[in-house]
Amino acid sequence: MEFFLVLPACFIVFALGASIGSFLNVVVYRLPAKLSILYPPSRCPHCLTRLKKHHNVPVLGWLWLNGKCNHCKSPISKRYPLVEASTGLIFLLVFLTFGLSVQTIGYWAFLSWLVALSIIDLDTMTLPESLTRSGLVVGLGFQLFSGWTVSGFTGAIQNLMMGAIAAVLGIWLLDIIAIVGSVVFGQQAMGAGDSKLMAMIGAWLGWKSLLLAGFLACASGALVGGGAIALGILSRRQPMPFGPFLALGAAIALFYGERLISSYLSLFPT
Repeated sequence: MEFFLVLPACFIVFALGASIGSFLNVVVYRLPAKLSILYPPSRCPHCLTRLKKHHNVPVLGWLWLNGKCNHCKSPISKRYPLVEASTGLIFLLVFLTFGLSVQTIGYWAFLSWLVALSIIDLDTMTLPESLTRSGLVVGLGFQLFSGWTVSGFTGAIQNLMMGAIAAVLGIWLLDIIAIVGSVVFGQQAMGAGDSKLMAMIGAWLGWKSLLLAGFLACASGALVGGGAIALGILSRRQPMPFGPFLALGAAIALFYGERLISSYLSLFPT
């Protein structure tokens, strides 16, 4: 019986996440181009024909159209349904992990920000300050509200201070890594947007998970970058977006941070 109650909830959560993913596609396309994310409504990027309502249904709309514009028959990127489906799965994973709670709603927002920032960084090698700054503010608001729900005013202030300190630590940490990297490699090792993204992550996750996310990002970035250089995909001095690795590290820290930190500390019993 419980399964039949959970299944509809999972479907609703996935559909909600896929709908948010559809909006993220709009943000990813329009924000770097300095276009309004609200107007005009969704349209074909080639002929600018407005999409019909049933063509806007996440994932299914792309399938109905066979991946082509219904008007000009130009191909529509597979990334649109992939982002929608991936965001739906992310929402579902958060729901199954945290249940129906303040954390679930907050982490839906946090991971949506990370998805948008990651794709924009892959496309343009930039992390828009409008997204990192708004994500930081919402993250601090999340800390304030979640602390209030647990311990009232005292909890709200404690959580807010924790988030603010972690945000500052995130900026310092990435700035130090950037300075050291620039000295070692003789060129700019990291963009200013990366430190602002790290500050946003700190505001949402706190300093412990921030450090874990930073470590995981550096490790995965070094692994992928080294592999790409070895395979000839990248040259040694060719820049590579670091935002997606920070987002990946933050997501792992969100879901498995406590477990990973506890396992690490158990190696050094007091």
